[in-house]
Amino acid sequence: MTYILGISALYHDSAACLIKDGEIIAAAQEERFSRKKHDSRLPRHATDYCLTEAGITASQLDHVVFYDKPLLKFDRIVKTAMAYAPRGRKSFAAAGSLWFGGKLQTKEQIQKFLDFSGEVLFAEHHEAHAMSAFYPSPFQNAAVLTIDGVGEWATTSLSLGRDNSLEVIKEIKFPHSLGLLYSAFTSFTGFKVNSGEYKMMGLAPYGEPKYVDKILDNLIEVCDDGSFRLNMEYFDFPVSNRMTSQRFANLFGGPARHPESELTQREMDLSRSMQEVTELVVGRLARYARQSTGMKDLCLAGGVALNCVANGKLVRDKVFDNIFIQPAAGDAGGALGAALACGTNISANRALQKLVMRCAAVILVQNFLTHRSRSFSTQNKFATHNFRTTNSTNESPICLTTVQLSAGFKAEWSSARAHLAIAQSSAMHATPTCKKR
Repeated sequence: MTYILGISALYHDSAACLIKDGEIIAAAQEERFSRKKHDSRLPRHATDYCLTEAGITASQLDHVVFYDKPLLKFDRIVKTAMAYAPRGRKSFAAAGSLWFGGKLQTKEQIQKFLDFSGEVLFAEHHEAHAMSAFYPSPFQNAAVLTIDGVGEWATTSLSLGRDNSLEVIKEIKFPHSLGLLYSAFTSFTGFKVNSGEYKMMGLAPYGEPKYVDKILDNLIEVCDDGSFRLNMEYFDFPVSNRMTSQRFANLFGGPARHPESELTQREMDLSRSMQEVTELVVGRLARYARQSTGMKDLCLAGGVALNCVANGKLVRDKVFDNIFIQPAAGDAGGALGAALACGTNISANRALQKLVMRCAAVILVQNFLTHRSRSFSTQNKFATHNFRTTNSTNESPICLTTVQLSAGFKAEWSSARAHLAIAQSSAMHATPTCKKR
């Protein structure tokens, strides 16, 4: 028998999931034990719970899988900093201290806290989301949409699940992100990012959609297929802890609401307006997914999939015949997806041994595509708003061991430096190629 532990941690919503021969034995979020909301620390208590449920120790684990790829994420941070230079120097210095101080040693941190001597493997963030939704779903075939703030580079992805395979078809990449746009409004209305988004959704029914046109005319360009592009002149999140710029405040008639201060009608109207824009984008993405894949069933994951109001509209509009939403749609669910990502590779190496899951009996994926093209081309330089087709010529198995920093980082750093002059001298926005709204 094979035990695989999936882990999500070190950003927010730390969690652990244990599977045995493809069967989900246990899964838990660290905050349930630590009582610290959105606990980001390595999931010591959640892991102990999972191992206890299985009656095993960490030494009996065959594989441990992390829910994203730290080196790819650091690649984004470095290239973003270089593209926006000299802005954001302080922010990048702080981020560098955090990454070199621990995040780039994720493998060693996990091995130490588990007392685990085996190899730590890494799944890709959005593909872990997609796997966490498709494989536990009751569907044999389905379109899979994942929408969140950002993973390594992807912020939105469309995948096609068929039987025992999952193929990522198209992606939208950072900084163009529906999740980060929603979080920008969360911050502006005085709530905490990555925590208070549900409050803004709950506030929306008390407002009027009076700012919808302003948002669509100034902040986000939405195409017919649901792809989109943000106007980065209104946002500071690529180079700062601030989500929005002064220009954003000017657009909406004044500074952001101070946390815990009295709510006004403006915050209610902003919440309602952003909710309607979210429903517009999600609806178009879903319709494109139905049209392009021909699937009648849809799986959803990623933080934006927690927006139950937008989900309800998809159901009422009958965009798909059936919709399955991963209950742990946020990063906590990435622990499940990471475990399944490794399990699928094992099943391929064992000649498609049929794995059984409690939630649904499915045959897990034979192999899994990971690294997308990471070129920092002038066409892709923070301006791509249409879906990008993934590069199927650069495929590698999901269960990659840790890339040595000395080789991988130097190569990426050289690539970033080569394009720095272009990034600094070119506009950050491409000329629109699709009809707005």
